[in-house]
This record gives sequence, structure tokens and C-alpha cells, in this order.
Amino acid sequence: MLISSSGLSKVKDSVKERIFFGNEPSAELIAILTVYFVQGILGLARLAVSFFLKDELRLSPAQVSVLMGIVALPWIIKPLFGFISDSLPIFGFRRRPYLILSGILGAISWVWLATTVHTQLAATLAIALGSLSVAVSDVIADSLVVERAREESHEFAGSLQSLCWGTSAFGGLVTAYLSGILLHHYSTRTIFCITASFPLLVSAIAWLIAESPVNQDKNQPTGDVIDAKHQFVLLRKAISQKAIWLPAAFIFLWRCTPSAGSAYFFFSTNELHFEPEFLGRVRLVTSIASLFGVWIFQRYLKTIPFRVIFGWTMVISTVLGMSMLLLVTHANRALGIEDHWFSLGDSLVLTVMGEIAYMPLLVLSARLCPPGVEASLFALLMSVSNFAGLLSNELGAGLMYLMGITESNFDNLPLLVIITNLSTLLPLPFLSWLPAADPQSQIASLEISSLPAEESVITELVPELVLQAGTEE
Repeated sequence: MLISSSGLSKVKDSVKERIFFGNEPSAELIAILTVYFVQGILGLARLAVSFFLKDELRLSPAQVSVLMGIVALPWIIKPLFGFISDSLPIFGFRRRPYLILSGILGAISWVWLATTVHTQLAATLAIALGSLSVAVSDVIADSLVVERAREESHEFAGSLQSLCWGTSAFGGLVTAYLSGILLHHYSTRTIFCITASFPLLVSAIAWLIAESPVNQDKNQPTGDVIDAKHQFVLLRKAISQKAIWLPAAFIFLWRCTPSAGSAYFFFSTNELHFEPEFLGRVRLVTSIASLFGVWIFQRYLKTIPFRVIFGWTMVISTVLGMSMLLLVTHANRALGIEDHWFSLGDSLVLTVMGEIAYMPLLVLSARLCPPGVEASLFALLMSVSNFAGLLSNELGAGLMYLMGITESNFDNLPLLVIITNLSTLLPLPFLSWLPAADPQSQIASLEISSLPAEESVITELVPELVLQAGTEE
């Protein structure tokens, strides 16, 4: 039975609306989504890395938290990758070559972990190289997304971010249960070897990015160095706007509160004796919950003002986060709830809330980016968030050390849970730093053509900006 052209058109429209959230499917969109999908499936090795650090390298919870902070450094210097991509083309291209290189670096890092890593230093360097690979590909994908998100109406703002983040969550879902079941049957190094193949997908799809060599664009400044100077001026003009740096400050405060994640992993494996296979089930549940959280945001919450949604998610997440006290004090057993079931339910609820809270951050960051510096500015805003995340890990590590929480002593874990949860309320008094309306309407247009064209003016600004960047790093 043949399908009529009108029926086929309805099917296409339905796929576009329901699967792609209203975005026009294209080869380039598939390539962008593949980058985020790979970020998700790399979760196959997440449990293996945790057990490798805990059991093979014999690190303590505080040491693991410190290491995780260190390997997050590539995500903090994302503006550098964005700036390099925007201003220093390779063979005339700004996006494709960097995606290819990032995939190759990722494969090398996982092969290294699978073969010759036997010390804490080597593990830190190898994991950091893998982190660098994902950070670079993420910058490139983010820049392409931001270019398109800027064209969205306020009604559809966040649709593309929801699609991308949902694709990443789906990638995590694909490998969630496998991450535990494989670890139950194979060594951590075998899993690292399998994971090494995934980054190469990013290199393979780079050719689908629709990109013309920059020297074919007559509006581009002549020479890569001059273009780099223009990028410096554009970025400075952007971050000098109050409508941009105040929300960035709020993002930093919101994300830098201390974390108890490493302590909880050690508690669940050493105290509760959760097996890798069960932790894989937890990852499966949280991956499904991530998709559900993205769907809730996309369906019901994307048009809610930033101040309202950030405020309520902080309060609700704090209240729900206190439920962890029942598990770490074993009070759940007195209520007749077995540890495994309580952990599954708790992870599900908290993940949904986490996704609902995180999606507005992505949408806000994208809407803050004016034309001309999409990759650089979005990467800068994300690096503010990532630097705050590093501080969160280090503050958590410091609290674990001061409280004497080790791989076998969890006496003060309930107090740590209380402190980390209550600290998430600290940014509440600063909600007014977030835009009351769509930030696109508050940001002055930044067009390259509006910049000073004289070489002397640009050159005069560059040393000062380089000095500022060096000081901040």
C-alpha cells in the first residue's frame, strides 16, 4: 500500500515535532546530535573509572573528589577552545578539523587507561586528556547550537537545547545498564578499551558539518591574526554588558556549593555493598529520569521566567535532597524500605529535578550570546559553571577531610548531607541577578562590522585583554 504525498508530509511533520522538537532534521543536525550522543554513551566507563580509582589505585573519597576536580580543568578553559575555533581555522575550517582532532584525542586517552596507567598521576593525566577531548567537541557543538538557538522565537526558546541534552541523556540510557553488567563480567581495562571506539564517531561525522572555508567569506578580516583580534574585541564588548555578567555571577554561585558525590559512592559500595550490576541499574533509572526531566521542561516549563524556575528548583531540590539522610542513617530500614529500592527511587526523583534545574542554565546561557562570539561566549559561560563545579568538588573534598570521612568511616556523612543540601539555598537572595524577561531583548547587538576597523585601535586593546585572561586563569 502506497503512502500518499500528503500522508508522507504528515509523517515528516510529526517526526519533526515529536522527535526533533520542531527543529528541521538535516545531516548537520544529525552530526551535532551525534556529538551529544557520544557524550552520553561515554558513560559506559563511568562506573569502571570509579571502581578503578577506588579498588585498583586505592584512593580515598577525598582523593577521588580532588582528582575529579583536576580532570575538570579542560571544561574550565573552554573559552580558550572557543576562541581558538572562532579565530584560528585549520585549512580554512573552524569546526570540522577540531571535531576530528577531539575524537582522536579521546580514543588515545581511553587506550592509555586500558593499557599502561598504573599510578594516580598517570590516571589523572589520561582522564584529563579524555576530558579535554569531550570539552573540545562540546565547544564546537555548542557553538553550532547557539547559532541556531539565537534564531528561535521566545516561544520556542530552549527547544534545540532540550533536543541536544535529551540526545545526550539517551546516549547515557543506551549504555547505562551495560556499564554495570559489563563491569560484573569484565575488567575495568577491558571496558576502557571498548570505550575507546566511541570518540571516533565524532571524527567520522565531522564531515557532515555544513561549513565553507573562511577565505571564501569576503566579510572576514584578512588574516587569522587580525580575525583573532576582532574576536578579542567582540568578547570584551559582550562580557562588559551587565545583562551578561550578572547572570554569569549567579550561575557561579548556584554551582559552587559543596558536593558529597564521592563520599556517597564509597558509602554505597563499601557500606551498603552495592554491586556494579545494581549500580548499572541505578544509571539506567537515572538516564530514563534525565529524559523525563528534559521532556517535562520542554513540555511545561520552558516559557517560565528564569527567576521563577531557578528559585523553585533550588528549594524543591534542597527538600528532596534531605531524603538522602534516611539512607545514610539507615532509617529507611526502620520504615521497611530496602536499601536498593530506596536508592533507586531517590535517584530517580533527584535526577528529574536535576535535569529540570539544569535545562534553564543551558537555555539562559544560549540566549545571552550575541552574534559574532557564539562559541567563545557560550564556552565562557559554561566554563564559569564548570569552574564552580570544580570548586564544588574541592569544597566537598575539604569537608570530607575535616569530618574524617574515609573509605570505611561514614560517621559524619549525615552531617555532610545536611551541609551540602542547605548550601544550595545560598544563591536565593541573588535571584534578581537573572533577567526578568528574554535576555536577547536586553543585549546590545554585537556585529563585527560595528567594531573599530583601524588596526591601531584593535592592537591597543589586545595586550590588555591577554593580560586579563592570564590573570583570571
